[in-house]
Amino acid sequence: MVDDFVAEYAAGRTPNPCMRCNERIKFAALLEKALALGFDAVCTGHYAKVITDADGNPELHRAADWAKDQSYVLGVLTHEQLKHAMFPLADTPSKAEVRAEAERRGLSVANKPDSHDICFIPDGDTRGWLEERIEMTEGEIVDPTGETLGTHPGANAFTVGQRKGLKLGRPAADGKPRFVLEIRPKENKVIVGPEKLLEIDQMRGIKVSWAGLPIREIATGEPFECTAQVRAHGDPVPATAWMETGEDSRSELVVRLKDPMRGVAPGQTVVIYQGTRVLGQATIDSARSLQWDPAAVS
Repeated sequence: MVDDFVAEYAAGRTPNPCMRCNERIKFAALLEKALALGFDAVCTGHYAKVITDADGNPELHRAADWAKDQSYVLGVLTHEQLKHAMFPLADTPSKAEVRAEAERRGLSVANKPDSHDICFIPDGDTRGWLEERIEMTEGEIVDPTGETLGTHPGANAFTVGQRKGLKLGRPAADGKPRFVLEIRPKENKVIVGPEKLLEIDQMRGIKVSWAGLPIREIATGEPFECTAQVRAHGDPVPATAWMETGEDSRSELVVRLKDPMRGVAPGQTVVIYQGTRVLGQATIDSARSLQWDPAAVS
């Protein structure tokens, strides 16, 4: 999982290690071990719900209370994994009630603090941690037309949406701040531009997986209506999505948003829903405003 984290940053993407933990540890290694020992399922405290359809197939749904819902981080679960997953807290009114029950039962985790940071970077200095593992090389900072504005110490040290630390030495023509729009590690370029270009209209996702059986349109390539979510507690946004064949014949999920979204960066996970049901997820490979053409930067 740590290697994946480093590799994603090296590829210019900002990864979500919690998704990888659920995918590869809790519901892969742990579930595999549990089934080998004769257990029927892995039971966790996630706020989400597994519902069985009329044919007996499991579907992943949001918890009753959307404020506590954690279905987003479970979007990586597959049909087979959902068959052996249990989430008994889906309808629990509050976390305080869960903690009180744990204390009554004498469980040591009753007062355990909530986890928010990346567990393998305890001091929170992600940039410093990465600099020890990824070779940084000086490169160009360019604008959306390809004009060189300055240099950087290493493209992997930047994140999409970043404003501070660009050290360009000269303001934009309109006097407004510039923001990181895109990172291209292969070319060692950082593209910066006006804030309005951070309004994302379309995402392309790779490493696509389906939470349960995929809907019919996945096989046919037809567009379908859905909502898209890119953060664990972010608001879902109405969208149209479809499958395409991308570079190297890989399957890609294209998500066209009905309303632009801020704060979207390659490497994040987009989870798509229909109603309360989680359809699946993908790692965002590109996210851009349709107001500019990335091909303009060569």
